Amino acid sequence: MNWDDWEYVWKRQELPRGAEANVEELRRTFAGKSRKLAKALLVRDVMEASAGVVGCVAFGFIWWGLGWAGWPIGIAMLLIAGVTGFFVRERLRAQRSQLGSDAPLLVRLEAEIAKLRHQRQLFLGMWRWYLAPIAAAIVIVCLTIRHSRPVWDVAREPWFLGSYFAFVAVLMWAVWKLNLRAVRLRVEPRLVELDKLRADLLVG
Repeated sequence: MNWDDWEYVWKRQELPRGAEANVEELRRTFAGKSRKLAKALLVRDVMEASAGVVGCVAFGFIWWGLGWAGWPIGIAMLLIAGVTGFFVRERLRAQRSQLGSDAPLLVRLEAEIAKLRHQRQLFLGMWRWYLAPIAAAIVIVCLTIRHSRPVWDVAREPWFLGSYFAFVAVLMWAVWKLNLRAVRLRVEPRLVELDKLRADLLVG
């Protein structure tokens, strides 16, 4: 293929999803979609932080039942507490960056774009700050229980532990893929829409 052929193939590629959106429609629906995103993030942060607290309490009861032999569960509690603290930090960050309805549209738009880009980075890196600590905590608790108190015979079989850890790995992988899908189908198209609206406002 020569240069003209490559240029033709490039020009006939489809625009990113969201690029075909009507600017007036984007302007009209911006405030409503912004409030909807803020509510969704609030629900997520509260639910995840609450789940982390419940998880720490549950692990604490297990540790208490095992006695001193269950000390590795303290590490698992720290891992879960770290994830919980991450969502608390996100909620505080959202509160600090909140703008009033009287702020200019361009200012609110820039803040929304920054918020979505931040969420995209969180989604793409969640294996590091979310999935890995939770998976490690689950493994630590499982192994601690197995070695600290009598369990049914099947739980001592290597194939059983291998199957359990494989299940945890597949579950974490599924969550990871679902979040990547959310980025591709929801976050990135919305960023394209907002960038288009921003460009129109700057020209105007």
